Amino acid sequence: RPVAVHSDSRMATNACGGWNVDGCEGTAYCPPRCPRFVGKHGTNYLIQPIPAADDPPEALVEMYLDYPQEHRSMGLPPLREREIRDWLRTLHAGGTNLLAWDDDRVVGHTGFAPHDAEEPEFLVYVDPAYHGRGLGTELTRHAIAYAAAAGHRALRLNVANENRTAIAVYRTLGFQIVDRAGIELEMRLPLDGPVAVESQLAPAARA
Repeated sequence: RPVAVHSDSRMATNACGGWNVDGCEGTAYCPPRCPRFVGKHGTNYLIQPIPAADDPPEALVEMYLDYPQEHRSMGLPPLREREIRDWLRTLHAGGTNLLAWDDDRVVGHTGFAPHDAEEPEFLVYVDPAYHGRGLGTELTRHAIAYAAAAGHRALRLNVANENRTAIAVYRTLGFQIVDRAGIELEMRLPLDGPVAVESQLAPAARA
């Protein structure tokens, strides 16, 4: 039965690019969640953290440089290249970040920061050309799994109250509204409940 083997080397993990996760029971090498994900259109994606010793890859910078203005919210992601690089370096230095790869192209980014917070702030962005494929939900489940495994108590996020699609996804995954301020909602997900457990155990293709 095929298995997913986690590695910091993209060459090693990409050797099984056509792998199908159906029936996979997981291995000890890919916690806290299977890095392989088959999207709604049948495309195989690889979701991996950025290693602590590495800088954010250029492919991630390129995704944000091409990010359409209409999909930016509350000043994020930043607009200019220098601001994008500074933002990504800050996120990487102080938190956990994971990327969704379609071959050599970054098509999604999720993470949480800072490391030392009991309830770090969560973020997730998907290349708009890849919307509607389940990537946003899968990336969120990865962030939940990694945050729970790291011992955080909860994840928090801020979202524009007009972003009904994102709010609906967050609610489905267990986030609850805890505060309203102006045009923003603050949402919180406890990491000691069934959503966190499921995110760590379920094969990615069944998300």
